[in-house]
Amino acid sequence: MQDFRTLKLLDRFEKVFSSFGVDYKIMRKILQVKLTMDGRRVPTIFSQNAKKKDQESNNQYIKSLWIYVLFGLFMIPFVLMDDNYLFQMSLFFGIFTFFVMTSMIADFSSVLLDIRDRNILFPKPVDRKTVNTAKMVHVAIYLSFLTIALVSIPLFVGLVKNGLLFFLVSTLNIILIDLLIIGLTALIYLFILRFFDGEKLKDIINYVQIGLSLMIMIGYQLLIRSFQFIDLSVSLEPQWWQIFIFPMWFGANIEMIMNGSFQLFNLLFTALGISIPLLSIWIYMRFNHVFEENLQKLTYHGKAKENKQSKLRQLLLTVICQSKEERAYFRFASSMMKNERDFKLKVYPSLGFSIVIPFLFIMNGFDTNLNDLSTSKSYLSIYFSLIIIPTIMILLKFSGKYKGAWIYRVAPIQQLKPIFSGTIKAFIFRLYLPVYLLISAVFLAVFGVRVLPDLIIVFINAIIYAVICFMILKKSIPFSESIDQYNQNSNSAIVFGLMLFVALFAGLHFVSTLFSYGIYVYMVIAIICLVVLWKLAFNITWKKLME
Repeated sequence: MQDFRTLKLLDRFEKVFSSFGVDYKIMRKILQVKLTMDGRRVPTIFSQNAKKKDQESNNQYIKSLWIYVLFGLFMIPFVLMDDNYLFQMSLFFGIFTFFVMTSMIADFSSVLLDIRDRNILFPKPVDRKTVNTAKMVHVAIYLSFLTIALVSIPLFVGLVKNGLLFFLVSTLNIILIDLLIIGLTALIYLFILRFFDGEKLKDIINYVQIGLSLMIMIGYQLLIRSFQFIDLSVSLEPQWWQIFIFPMWFGANIEMIMNGSFQLFNLLFTALGISIPLLSIWIYMRFNHVFEENLQKLTYHGKAKENKQSKLRQLLLTVICQSKEERAYFRFASSMMKNERDFKLKVYPSLGFSIVIPFLFIMNGFDTNLNDLSTSKSYLSIYFSLIIIPTIMILLKFSGKYKGAWIYRVAPIQQLKPIFSGTIKAFIFRLYLPVYLLISAVFLAVFGVRVLPDLIIVFINAIIYAVICFMILKKSIPFSESIDQYNQNSNSAIVFGLMLFVALFAGLHFVSTLFSYGIYVYMVIAIICLVVLWKLAFNITWKKLME
């Protein structure tokens, strides 16, 4: 195996590890194996572009770091701003946290939740502290590479502009943020592992990953709104809730050191920025053995769930799907969407974002009081919830259990129409409709019952949009292709083109509100278009599918 430069650098700290009772030589061997395996594991951001042959011969993770260097260039303007360090560096650390946290969720949750060490090493004469330390160092190495790629150029620019003290304090803050991210992520998983087990635990972990993504997005908006912009100057009015926006902790200590602003606000945030990261890592190390013991729950698959359907649900299914074949594929697609973990991990965050985005656009574009908001046409921002439909329509053909698709060939399937129509109906009613109803309930509370016809039209347009996406996108049997083949980068241009239809729907909707009863005329036209497109879209044969 290759003797990595990282391990040679780590050798200089051998005495430090040994002083904590860690068998350094064994830990080094474990890390060598882990780093070798990392060379074969493609990061999520590039997992769709690497061929298997390349994966086996090259370290794909190291090769992927250039994209993070590119992201880091967008952070340079924040270190070149004037001397309001609290504002500029809070944004800087907020963006850094966003990139590191999303990468942590996407790529290294699997490392924190890895149980192979237990199965392979624990039966061997290897000290458990050594195994657990190897896992922590492994994550630290990963974050070090990622951090250097992201902030090395911006911090060098900051060194030239603001001096050595700025560079040293910023570097210390970056290290503390990395410790905080590792500690908080591990402690959240520890809490979940403590109270749940088996299949339910795996589902909850997926939801936590989704929740973390949403918290990052909402937190970034709160960070921006903490500051007021008046005549090109930035001011901050301290609020109690700002204590939970931790990038401000680290912006405050730079403001205090560079500008000598020793206000109580800055002192409190500086204390939090130092103590909380160290405390989170100490708690994680203190309870690391509990974390490892509870990881064994991930091997428990639980009992098979009994699928009970109420009479009301069966009645609704009969109304939604006309034929027995379509109902069968509706139930099958619903089951896959509910139980396919790889599918959920890619789709559910998008659904979560679709809930938040309409409200973010209202917040960013409307700063008047609630009464003025309720009489406006800002409810049209609900069209932003449609932008996730193309991505999910593309993902419907992928699955982690794609090898089971042979059943389509051996089953006595005469027509493909019920397969596609049943799957799209399952997506609309199982995934999109709950999200849409949640947004609609809030919009009805804010804008009043007057927007109910508008919300009905938006849902009809959403179904039309899903059908149009199906007609334009390449056809494939649902859940029949490996999810590893999903190429987000190659599909981005198609998705962007399809989003133009959302703008068209929203534009027509806005025009219809300018006329008396125009909204009802638009509703009738939309229903007619939906009926016509639905009849034309699914007339697909096996021959056309193979072309």
